[in-house]
Amino acid sequence: MSENTASSGTGLLESLTTLAATLVAIAQTRLELLSSDLEEEREHVFSLLASTLVALFCLGVGVVLVAVLIVVAFWDTQRLLALGSLSVFFLAVGVAAGRLAMRRVKTKPRLFATSLSELLKDRQQLGSRP
Repeated sequence: MSENTASSGTGLLESLTTLAATLVAIAQTRLELLSSDLEEEREHVFSLLASTLVALFCLGVGVVLVAVLIVVAFWDTQRLLALGSLSVFFLAVGVAAGRLAMRRVKTKPRLFATSLSELLKDRQQLGSRP
């Protein structure tokens, strides 16, 4: 009888060890996914920021030069009309760009979406076991 108790104790210990190893492996995988998500998000933000700054600088210089050219061209005849038209145009473009930026922010995928979906799968698998 002591042999059955010893073997069942060893089997239980092995099961607990296997369970602990499985849980550690799951945690490690999820942490690696989380780290990967963070790295991707950081790279995305930096590339978006760099390209946005370059684009804004170039567009700003171009817009100023075009505005000066138009005002100088119409200086003798319709300078107020030229300045007013340019002002309305730039304000309209600014409002449209602001709305586009807000829409992009709202439609951005959730942070850690991959990690959260994997954790949900794990939870469902653990919940469905007998």
